[in-house]
Amino acid sequence: MVYRNLIIYRIVILFFLLLITAPTLSAEEVDFLDDDFYLDELESAAVNDPIEPFNRLIFDFNDSAYMYLLKPLATGYSTVVPTDIRGCVWNFFRNLEEPLRFVNCILQGRFEESMWVLSRFAINSVAGVFGLGNPATREFGIPMIEASLGETLATWGVGDGFYLVVPLYGSSTLRDITGTVVDAMTMSPYYFWSDDYLTLAAIYAGKETNKLSLYLNVYDDLKKLSFDPYVALRNSYFQNRKKIRDHTDFQVEF
Repeated sequence: MVYRNLIIYRIVILFFLLLITAPTLSAEEVDFLDDDFYLDELESAAVNDPIEPFNRLIFDFNDSAYMYLLKPLATGYSTVVPTDIRGCVWNFFRNLEEPLRFVNCILQGRFEESMWVLSRFAINSVAGVFGLGNPATREFGIPMIEASLGETLATWGVGDGFYLVVPLYGSSTLRDITGTVVDAMTMSPYYFWSDDYLTLAAIYAGKETNKLSLYLNVYDDLKKLSFDPYVALRNSYFQNRKKIRDHTDFQVEF
C-alpha cells in the first residue's frame, strides 16, 4: 500500500513538473513586429551561452512537452472555464505572491515600490475578495510591481553566470533560476498549505494550467515568425526581463 502511494505521488509530481515546462515567456505578450525586439537581438547575442548544444536538447524536450501535453490540456481547460473565471484565478495566485515581491523590493532598496506592493496586497485581499479581483489597479491605479530574488541578486552585483534552459521549466540564467528556487522554497505561500504532496501537486497543476490558458499561442506565434525558435525564445526572455527590471513595463491585468 505504501509502495503504491509512493508511485502515485511520483506520477503526480512528474505531472506537475510537466505543467511548468511551458517555454518561459513573461506574462505579457511579446510584440514580434516591434523593431525593439530585433534590436535586442544584438544585446542577447552577447549572452554567455557556453552550453548551447545541451540547452538546445532541453529546448527540444520542453517544446515537445508543450506541443503534445501542455497546449492540449490548457486549450481544453480554456474551453470549459470562462475567461473571467480564469482571470480571477490568476489574480488570486498573483495576490498571494505579493509579500514575496514586497520583501524583494525592500532588499533592492525600492522602498516606495514596496509600499505600492503592500498596498496592493491589502486592497486586493479585502476589497478584491481574497485577491480574486484587482481593485488596486482598476480603482486606485496602483501598478503591478515585479521584484524577484534574481533581480535582488543582480542589484547586489551577482552576475548572470550563463544562459540556461532548465528541464521542465524553460529559459533562465544560472543566477535567475537560483533566485526562483529560493523564492519558491522559502517564501512561496503554496508550500505551507498542506503537507500532502498530492494536494500540493494538484494546486500547482491547476495554477499553471490556468496561467498557460491565458497566454495560449504566444509561443506558437514566436515559432512562426522566427527562423530559429531557440534563439528567438532566448531573445524574448532577455527582452522581457529587461522591460520588467527597468520598472517601466507592467504585467497585464485581468
